[in-house]
Amino acid sequence: MKIHLKYGQSAFELEIDNSVHVDLIAAKRVCPSCDESTLIRSALQNPIGCIPLPNLVAPGQRVAIVTSDITRPCPSALLLPAVIDDLNRGGVRDEDILVVFALGTHRMHTEAERKQLVGEAIHKRVRCVDSDPIDCVFLGDTSRGTPVWVFRPLMERDIRVCLGNIEYHYFAGYSGGVKAIIPGVSNAETIRQNHRWMTHPDAITANLENNPVRADIEEAGEMVGVKFILNVILDENEKVVKAVAGHPFEAHRAGCRHLDMFGLQTINQPVDIVIVSAGGFPKDINLYQAQKALDNARHIVRPGGFILLVAECGEGLGNNTFEKWMHKPGGADAIIADIQREFVLGGHKAAAIAMAMKQAEIGLLSSMPADDVHAMGFIPFDNPGSAMHYALGKFGSRIAVMPEGGSVVPKVAPAYS
Repeated sequence: MKIHLKYGQSAFELEIDNSVHVDLIAAKRVCPSCDESTLIRSALQNPIGCIPLPNLVAPGQRVAIVTSDITRPCPSALLLPAVIDDLNRGGVRDEDILVVFALGTHRMHTEAERKQLVGEAIHKRVRCVDSDPIDCVFLGDTSRGTPVWVFRPLMERDIRVCLGNIEYHYFAGYSGGVKAIIPGVSNAETIRQNHRWMTHPDAITANLENNPVRADIEEAGEMVGVKFILNVILDENEKVVKAVAGHPFEAHRAGCRHLDMFGLQTINQPVDIVIVSAGGFPKDINLYQAQKALDNARHIVRPGGFILLVAECGEGLGNNTFEKWMHKPGGADAIIADIQREFVLGGHKAAAIAMAMKQAEIGLLSSMPADDVHAMGFIPFDNPGSAMHYALGKFGSRIAVMPEGGSVVPKVAPAYS
């Protein structure tokens, strides 16, 4: 058996002997009847829970469109032309449109990256800026006590529209919707207070029911006054297979239900070994992003088993605070104890990895130096074959392979869970 594992802009071929039992956990393949542009236009013409975008705006209004940064696979260059055309039909001029890249606490883009994200034509037509966690205005506190600080230029606009892609998120349940606001265009304190709910038992992947993180995000979205969203679901090749548009909550829920039709997978019993790819660039641009795939993999590995995370991490760890926490003296136990004592943004990712390390031994196939990988508590590997040889000799022979670890959520059948 040969399995394709994405790695940055390239890939590895994992070869597994046919005598070994393998659960291949991949999203069900979707063959849309229309091309990507048609799916997007159709969603905009048939919004869920509200009137079409051209009818929501009026001539003279100033509009902000929030879209994803370079660490996300959201196809902004494909979505923006359709949205801007709809705004033009409603009487909004190009010079009254602002595109905001939702950075959260991520690094600023280069001018070339901004142009790459939206496309040459859109970059020339409308103003495109990065959000700035320093330049924020205060809107009040949510009922859970989160202070809502949001990028000032966004709040100076009359209409706010959010773009994004819907995939599974390890404590917000799903990405997309008004998650473009928190953490997208908020300051560090807002993000920290929202994310401290990640330790709640209902703050788990693929769950929206009573999820305090998502509920807090959506309360903030109401305070901001998001009027419209356009979200897409992508296949393993980052092609649009479904688009939803309309009301920021109703349209998002419809998208989440569609994702579950092919993204939730069940196996009969826990496995000894999980080989998981984060899904290639940009999902493995750094360890901060690739961690999501590791979290999905740990749902099906037996206690004391082995997980290999395949993630290039060309930008290393991707966050200074996260890096400091990953090198804490005392390892996983110290990280978990510290995050329980005080929630620290960036440290929360290290805590999620620490919980995986308490459950299983973790290998990492990345471009980072082996000494650095080892210092963080991972076992470094330079190809999946050597990792398989190591794992089969130590942990057992029941294997699961997740070629798109950030896009599928595996679960063990109830009889074994």
